[in-house]
Amino acid sequence: MAALRAVFDTNVVVSALVFGQRLAWLRRAWASETAVPVVCRETTEELLRVLRYPKFRLGAAERRVLLEDFLPYAEVLPVPDHLAALPVGVRDRDDAVFLRLALAARVPLASGDADFTVLRDLAPVPIWSAAELRQRLPE
Repeated sequence: MAALRAVFDTNVVVSALVFGQRLAWLRRAWASETAVPVVCRETTEELLRVLRYPKFRLGAAERRVLLEDFLPYAEVLPVPDHLAALPVGVRDRDDAVFLRLALAARVPLASGDADFTVLRDLAPVPIWSAAELRQRLPE
């Protein structure tokens, strides 16, 4: 069975990388290529920015190790300029790129962000929680 490709928003990736227990299954899924994270330059920059938050207390070497546990498994796609305007409004402008990327890649968006949750019925792509993503992973 083919791997499940999806865009993971930053809070899902950080939860899997930094707070591994609850989403340890997700790290195993991308490492075993059961799930393929789809990223772009902007989503990767967002991840790098968030991993530098003081509350995580991660040094440069620790951040590098975490990124090495994620980025090699990711599929990198550009977000086409024609997707700059979305058919639905996203409250946080920085989050819009995740929805645009999911639309460009024609994949679901896995998110724990309440701003995306409220768009579930309006978005042009499926928006799943991490638990919903887990249920849809190939065996």
